[in-house]
Amino acid sequence: MTKSALVVIDMLNPYDHQDADKLTRHVAPTVEPLARLVARARERDDVELIYVNDNYGDFSADRHELEKRAMEGERPDLVEPILPPAECAFLPKVRHSAFFGTSLEYLLSHLEIGTVVLAGQVTEQCVLYSALDAYVRHFDLTVPPDCVAAIHEDLGEAALRMMERNMSARLTPSRDVFAQKSTL
Repeated sequence: MTKSALVVIDMLNPYDHQDADKLTRHVAPTVEPLARLVARARERDDVELIYVNDNYGDFSADRHELEKRAMEGERPDLVEPILPPAECAFLPKVRHSAFFGTSLEYLLSHLEIGTVVLAGQVTEQCVLYSALDAYVRHFDLTVPPDCVAAIHEDLGEAALRMMERNMSARLTPSRDVFAQKSTL
């Protein structure tokens, strides 16, 4: 069985930016399914949990600083249920793709990951660009639509269609991701 990685993108967000109101309306329904998916991933020996988060231009910010800012932000209720567990990998990023300027590709290769499951925000931006970068690196790709949030619903839906059609992503409800027991 191929190992998988659940990559959670940009969920440590203070929601104090332009379009935050539009985004939070779409993030709110994703928090519970994403929290369940993270919990299921943590139970599996064949799944690695990796958080990749924007550093918001602060190159001195570490995981704990980003967590603190998000919890002190406008919507801690959207952050607290999906805070990264202490034992998971955490990579700060500087641009849209979770791969750009990070060690994600090396980490996935080192862990012998075959399938990347992308969750988080923003569907039509960071999730889409991360999906393209995973695809061109020959990873199998799964995206649970109930665990990604868009700013603009129409663009989010278009991005999901692009991931499915152009990047061979499997669009799978979160309840079905990691649902089978590990055979390892």
